[in-house]
Amino acid sequence: MKALPSITDQIDEKIIYKVIDKNFSLLAPFFYSFISNWLVRAYERYNDIDKFLIIIYLIHQNLVFYRKNGLIIDYNTFYKDRTIEINKINISDISKDLEIPKESVRRKILDLEKNGAIKKIGKKIFIDRSTLHKARATDTVSELSNLLSQFNKILKKENLIKEIFELDKITNSIKENFSFCLYQLNKFIFIYLNRWRTELKDLETLSIGMILVLSATHNKDFIPSKSSLNAYRKDIMGSDLRGVNAMSISEITNIPRPTVVRKLKFLIEKKFLYINEKKLISLNVKDSAFNKFKNLQNKNLLSLSNFIIRLFNQIKVTNS
Repeated sequence: MKALPSITDQIDEKIIYKVIDKNFSLLAPFFYSFISNWLVRAYERYNDIDKFLIIIYLIHQNLVFYRKNGLIIDYNTFYKDRTIEINKINISDISKDLEIPKESVRRKILDLEKNGAIKKIGKKIFIDRSTLHKARATDTVSELSNLLSQFNKILKKENLIKEIFELDKITNSIKENFSFCLYQLNKFIFIYLNRWRTELKDLETLSIGMILVLSATHNKDFIPSKSSLNAYRKDIMGSDLRGVNAMSISEITNIPRPTVVRKLKFLIEKKFLYINEKKLISLNVKDSAFNKFKNLQNKNLLSLSNFIIRLFNQIKVTNS
């Protein structure tokens, strides 16, 4: 029988922000890959990130029910042959929580219904197995495990914990505590995307921008001068001397090239990106845009810290 974990074993949330801030360069490649891949997959499902987000929001209502009633559902049980039933769709709540205009929410729900992604019977909404399968978080679990594994190493480096959990133990713990982990992930995703939507107007623009962030982050010639967030975001600007073209971004994101070109133009005009004489684009946020970028990143880092520590404390308890 496992010994009950001590409350003193949990990692204090108050110090996690400082730890991640101090070691941001170590976490950034995993975090940006996680966000970028999530956005790419979201668009791929319905050629519209907001439609996928609405599906996730509806599924999330079940997670809220589980959370209120102290239930934790494992990965296999959650996705086992089943249909999710929701009592009703409240357009106003979806619009408010996801910051999508009401008319857009109404139109996208009608499209999802026409495409068979959701079914309405009276006031009730049903998400069938095929839609649930489309939203299945297989790759998300894998990437989240990598992110938490790197976070685990940072905590060990800072002498905040003694053990390093194997990657498969982290993955198994996420799957064992799946409804809890997915609930926390969705909360973070909603907050993170809402902040960027306010600035960039739509999530396809964010997905395109994240490809440029990812290109700079994984550029083998990019070596941050320090590991802190402040140093990292200054060093990364303009560090990708090669850049990426619109066609490559379109192929990666599955967003049509004309749309990519239009949204790149918006990001360049807003001074988030730079385009050179060869029509190659790179991350280089300047002037007032840099201050907006900085403020958003600081807020998102705090949200990320809260999200990661909740998951990691759960995994730590599971593996104690």
